[in-house]
Order: sequence, then C-alpha cells, then structure tokens
Amino acid sequence: MTTTAPPPATADPAEQPTAAAPADTPRTTLRTLWRRWRWWLLATLAVLLVGAMVAGIPNNGSDWPLDPRSGAPGGIRAADQLLQQRGVSSRTAATESELGAALRADDTTVVLGHPDELTAQQLTRLAAVHRGANSRLVLIYPDQPALKAFVPGIATYYSATDSTTAIEPACALPEAANAGAVQIGGESYEPGARDVGCYPHGNGRNSLISRTTGTQQVIVVGSARPFTNERLDREGNAALALGLFGAHHQLVWQTVDHSTANAAARHNKTLGDLIPDGWYWGSLQLLLAALLAVVWRARRLGPVLSERLPAVVRASETTEGRARLYHRANARGHAAETLRRAARRRTAAALGLPHTSGDPDQATLTEAAAARLGRPAADLQQLLYGPAPSDDAALLRLADDLDDMEWQVRQP
Repeated sequence: MTTTAPPPATADPAEQPTAAAPADTPRTTLRTLWRRWRWWLLATLAVLLVGAMVAGIPNNGSDWPLDPRSGAPGGIRAADQLLQQRGVSSRTAATESELGAALRADDTTVVLGHPDELTAQQLTRLAAVHRGANSRLVLIYPDQPALKAFVPGIATYYSATDSTTAIEPACALPEAANAGAVQIGGESYEPGARDVGCYPHGNGRNSLISRTTGTQQVIVVGSARPFTNERLDREGNAALALGLFGAHHQLVWQTVDHSTANAAARHNKTLGDLIPDGWYWGSLQLLLAALLAVVWRARRLGPVLSERLPAVVRASETTEGRARLYHRANARGHAAETLRRAARRRTAAALGLPHTSGDPDQATLTEAAAARLGRPAADLQQLLYGPAPSDDAALLRLADDLDDMEWQVRQP
C-alpha cells in the first residue's frame, strides 16, 4: 500500500472558490510588439543603411555645382573654357591657405562660388588678408556671414524673381552694361552709399553689387544660374560671365573637394549649423502635437470594478495540488511546519488565546493545552514545536496526532 503525504491544513475544511486570472508576461508583451512593429523597424533600418552607403561614397568634386571641371548642367566648365580661349589662366583652390594665397596675388580674380562652405573663423581670416593690387573678388550667392566679412554694410534679401526672366542692368558698371539683359534672379541686395547696384528688383534691391576700393574690387552676385553650363548661352549670360571673371589674366575658382584629407578642417560646422531654423520650429510643433496626442489617448484609471472569475477552482483541489508538490520535492519539513502552524492557530482559537498577530505564545499555548487535556506540557511541546519528521511515515503520524489533539481540545 503506497502512502502519500497528507495535504497541509492551510485552510478550513469548507471549500472556498479560488481563481487565478491569466496575466501577460513581459516576454509575451515583447513578442507581440515585435510582431506588430517588425516591418516598420526593418524598413527604417534599410533606409538608414542606404543613407550610410550613399554618404560613404567618395565625391571627387567633379560634379559639384559651380565647379570649372564639371560638365554637368550645374557646372561652369563651358565658361571656364571660354575664358581660357581668351587668354585667361584659370586654376582651382579648395583650402583656406590656397584661397589666401590667391587673394594676395596681383592682377587676379578670385571667385568664391561656395562661401557658405567656409566657417565664420575662416571667413574672418580671409577677409583680413592683404589683398593684391588690381584684384577682384567675386562672391556668388553669399550668405550673411560672408557679406559681413568682405563687404560690411550690404544687406541681403530673398527675391521671388523667376531666374528665367531677363532683367536689364540699369547701371553704369561696364561688365553689366556690355552684357545687357541677363537671366539672373536669385537673391537681391541693398547696396551701400559707395556701391553700384545692377539688375534691380525694386525697393532699392539689386541682384549684382559692385564695391571698389582703390584698385581692389568686390562684386556680389545673387545667383550662379547665369554662369552654369545649361544657361550660359541664354540672353547676355555668357557676356556677363566673361566680363566678371575675365577682367584679369589670373582666375582662381573656389572648389569643394570632399575627398581630400583636410575636408574636416574646411567643414568645421556642427550639425546644428547645417539644420535650417525652420526645422527647429517644426520639431517643436511635432513634439507639442505628440504630447497632446499622449494626453488625449492616455488611459485614465477609474474606480475598481469587480469582475467574474474566469475559472473557479475548489479549495480542496488547490490543497491537493500543493501537497503533491511538497511530496515530489521531499519537503517534509515544510509540510510538517504548515500542519503544525495551522494546528496551533486552531488550538489557540479553541482555547480562547489571542493570536491575531501570528502564532500564539509558545509557553502560553503549551500550558493551556496541557491543562485542558491533562497531558504533560513537554509532550505537547514536542508535538506542536518539535523537529521535522524523518520520513513519510513519521509525517503521517504527526498529522494523525495533531488531529487527535485538536479533537480532544474541542471536546475534552
């Protein structure tokens, strides 16, 4: 005959319904989120990888806009070849030191086609260079830092004029007067008192400004489109290019070569400098919209509601299940302590002893039970607080002795 450990007396014999509601584990939640968002995450990762690959492709500068070596629509190789045919010797300069040497040379025209590629410190140092005699500096589409460095006092405005519309020069500058109407458009500038403005856009603004100091001249052009390969043959664009860039025998074009070793020195701009101001306001608005959406869709905790249990499990089944677990783990000591603890509490209740805070006092319970049963207190001490049983048979005897003791206490 096989014996098993009795179920621990953790509850009264009356059967009580208990239930355990299923709950989502963190692993299940993560698996659900992965299944829901995995395609979006993979698409985002693919876009980032393609962007990194494109950004890593070296650029030798030959297709960069306003590059005299480029035959692309935005290049200016056609204008450079026309100038060379008329005896102008042209070369390129990419670094700050090369541009500084070009500005110091006499009888030289320096074209800054990418002034925004220079940092504020580089612009300040180049503007402080002692310019050569009989020299010309042409600034194409300069931003406000470049204007402040080389031609302070000239203000810039954004013009909505179509670049395909030909504009008459309306000024006495020889280069503009000889070229006639030009499809210039782009930005417009407000000249100073000593400046000459050409190609007006109304309200005192012009697309071309000339400032002469002694034998040194600075010309500001609001757009590079008239000098590009695709538009050089329209209206007076070619004539204006020859007049502005061919005034001297030496011509130096500013180029941008991102594949050179000193590219980092030329692009000493932070990521914040490259982000337009409108993006900051747009990001702030998106953040505000996201916060409003969170407030709108956030779960609001209401009062606690009672719900019917999804399943009812009898107390006897729960007790038997725990007993089987104790038996499988050979946890006789834990099972014995559970039986003794329940017996002590029920015995204390039958004797009228206080036990609301836990187990009743050991000495008080032992003496009261001994007086009720007429047995030695040492026997009850061994029964209620003794060591763990050594085997299953001893555990069964302990359960029977506890039941007998409780029955005698209730019915002395």
